[in-house]
Amino acid sequence: MTGGPARTELGELTGDYVLDAAHTRIGFVARHTMSTRVRGRFDEFEGGAHLDGDHPSRSGAQLMIRAKSIQTGHRQRDDLLWGAFLDAENHPAIGFTSTGVKQVDGSHFQVTGDLALRGVSGEVTLDVALTGVERDPRGDPGVGFKGSVTINRHDWGVNQNAATRLMVSPKVILEFDVVVVRRP
Repeated sequence: MTGGPARTELGELTGDYVLDAAHTRIGFVARHTMSTRVRGRFDEFEGGAHLDGDHPSRSGAQLMIRAKSIQTGHRQRDDLLWGAFLDAENHPAIGFTSTGVKQVDGSHFQVTGDLALRGVSGEVTLDVALTGVERDPRGDPGVGFKGSVTINRHDWGVNQNAATRLMVSPKVILEFDVVVVRRP
């Protein structure tokens, strides 16, 4: 993304947006056996946001991820993750709905919301940075955000068995690098 928050006033960004799936990455990092990290992503998701640049606290976002779309580059591990860990047959969607937005400084925000995973809903607060603004040929903005949150997977019942509890860290970093575009 080019442009940036300094070149575009936040008030100019007010409006309703949808995720640009071609330019969005939603992923995770988990430590395995205390020596390696497993990185993965989700390939199927949808969502949107309402941005209020003049009053960021009135902004909001929602996201729905298809649990079976998990990808780590290892088919057997992917099958285990969406099956035993995420129980995607019974809980096909992972959801996030914001409940509050707090502006920290000019381009940093804390977004609090409900993360629904495996039939359990819990509150999380994401650290979010506005990474840039790029206008399309019609002059409509595409807005980039990047952020993360660390969760304890046990809080959402994401376990396979007792051995797994020891082999895979309970801490999982959820990461996102998203672009939203104005709704047509």
